[in-house]
Amino acid sequence: MKFKKIAIAMAIAASVVGFSSAAHGSVDANEYNLQRQGYVDAFNDASIQSAIASFAGGIAVTYIEWSGAAQQSIQVAWTQITNAAQSSAFATAIGATPRVYTTGLTAPGSAINFVTPSFTSNTFEGSRWVIDVSGDGERNDGANTAAARDAFLLPTAGVSKAINGLPIGGGTLTNWYANNIVGGTNAFLIAANDFTDFGAAVKTCPSQAPWPCSAWALQAWLLLRAAARAPDPHRRLTRVASQLCVLAAASG
Repeated sequence: MKFKKIAIAMAIAASVVGFSSAAHGSVDANEYNLQRQGYVDAFNDASIQSAIASFAGGIAVTYIEWSGAAQQSIQVAWTQITNAAQSSAFATAIGATPRVYTTGLTAPGSAINFVTPSFTSNTFEGSRWVIDVSGDGERNDGANTAAARDAFLLPTAGVSKAINGLPIGGGTLTNWYANNIVGGTNAFLIAANDFTDFGAAVKTCPSQAPWPCSAWALQAWLLLRAAARAPDPHRRLTRVASQLCVLAAASG
């Protein structure tokens, strides 16, 4: 098999039903559309498109939605993006996907296990593997999350890896994501609350980052765009610029 050289292989794993307890119920249609639209907006954003175009070979991305232990769906298959037109086409593809789960529990570990093999079975070869996980609840179903994270992060020759987290909500959920999901080289966690200060953050490259700043900004921006669409108006990102710079510097 001939592999295409890329800069980053990124899997976006978005929870579409997740909840912290049965009392919270599932994500309704409007909330689902708002959350998905965050990713559509990100890939349509000119600054993100410019960042992608700056990489030799571009990036490869897949979009997966998940809920319970046996509920993972590849909504958009691994796709190479090297320019603005391809990025916009990927955004359109996300926007056109149907919702596959309307009930279910919360199994982020199973979602990580589901996507992990695809990093070696796709037709791309990149030196950076990333999974971005978003959701609004702790695990209450499926595989052990920390074990799934650790398995993904096992060394692969010539590759740096990370799992980033966007918990939609704060408090104990943020701590749970930090302890069970986030890990690897330059991984970061952003708890969804507002991204007013993000413009300043993307212009400030942490000097300690061992890989291209624009790649760091790309992942952060994708997470933040999704956070901006979080259905709960009280869930916003506070002091984003300073938080992102501190997190990136600390992981370096």
